[in-house]
Amino acid sequence: MAIVSSKPADHPDDRHDRPTPQPTSAPTLLNANETEIDRDPTQPDETLRPQSLSDYTGQKDLKAVLEIAIGAAKSRNESLDHILLYGPPGLGKTTMALILATEMNVGCKITTAPALERPRDIVGLLVNLQPGDILFIDEIHRLNRVAEEILYPAMEDRRIDVTIGKGASARTRSIALEPFTLIGATTKAGSLTAPLRARFGLVQRLRFYEIDELTAIITRTAALLDTPIDPDGSAEIARRSRGTPRIANRLLKRVRDYSQVKADGTITLEIARTALELFEVDPMGLDWTDRRLLSIAIEQFNGGPVGLDTLAAATGEDAQTIEEVYEPYLLQIGYLARTHRGRVATPAAWRHLGYTPPIVTPDKAQLSLSLHPNSPPAPPDPDPSRTTKPTTKPTP
Repeated sequence: MAIVSSKPADHPDDRHDRPTPQPTSAPTLLNANETEIDRDPTQPDETLRPQSLSDYTGQKDLKAVLEIAIGAAKSRNESLDHILLYGPPGLGKTTMALILATEMNVGCKITTAPALERPRDIVGLLVNLQPGDILFIDEIHRLNRVAEEILYPAMEDRRIDVTIGKGASARTRSIALEPFTLIGATTKAGSLTAPLRARFGLVQRLRFYEIDELTAIITRTAALLDTPIDPDGSAEIARRSRGTPRIANRLLKRVRDYSQVKADGTITLEIARTALELFEVDPMGLDWTDRRLLSIAIEQFNGGPVGLDTLAAATGEDAQTIEEVYEPYLLQIGYLARTHRGRVATPAAWRHLGYTPPIVTPDKAQLSLSLHPNSPPAPPDPDPSRTTKPTTKPTP
């Protein structure tokens, strides 16, 4: 996260008249012309990021669109149009922004929306952009209203309007900006205001990754980390990664630690399974909290429906945490359903946890809770021909 200071840079002629400050261990704020994040290629997290579109695995549709945009911009000697990338966290939005800067051979300045608290912060960033530079704003849906208003003319007309003075002597001055590309990343595209969303020329969604794509990512990461791994081990980690490269790389590092301590350092299928079971990540990617959430819904509430606040009280988790952290993946894989009456554990969740799902008959619903999946069903009604006649009120 870039921290931008509103303090103006020192004039070159005034630097010799001031005493040289003594170095301290306290963190210092960055000037506006120092907001670009320095990326050290020797850092492990940086070497894991692909450096070009050809090295980027997955997101085929997005790559095809961006390749056309890059080729067209280079042929016209122009900067890229403004781009909005949205989707769940961990799918590579920041990595894609850095790749676009590399492909266009321009600089990339990275910041986050919460860091742009005051108008002068966003103004300092925009004024110091070089021609063709990319400004990447993460979590752009959290941008405050004032900073958003400043971006409107900057994105459309490449200028910013600055008010100088107060009261009757106040006047507005327009400052021309160099051509630049704004790349916004968000996990909540619906939280963006319509005027801001409409100013992006390209609005692209990042999807979850397939198992074969995650397997290729894990194999590449293992090679960069000098960790031997076989194809079955890569596939086993990929299956438990919830379709997210960030989770895949995190699980790979944990399995690597296990293999180096408990084995010879090579990640095989058995090593991957044993390590992930130790870290309580099951074959569907569920962790301990996910399974506990479903188990309580099944055991205490017969699978639901159960209200969110009731489920939060029973599990001891915060209701917002359940709704925003745990529910999305359970909904995605079909283990949880939302109804107007509350949350319901689906039959797939029952079977995954080893329970017999509810048995529904034409005239009644019977719930059978058992730890043995092959247990016999409940006996049928002894008189299936019996019907219940509706009661009618006698006429006077």
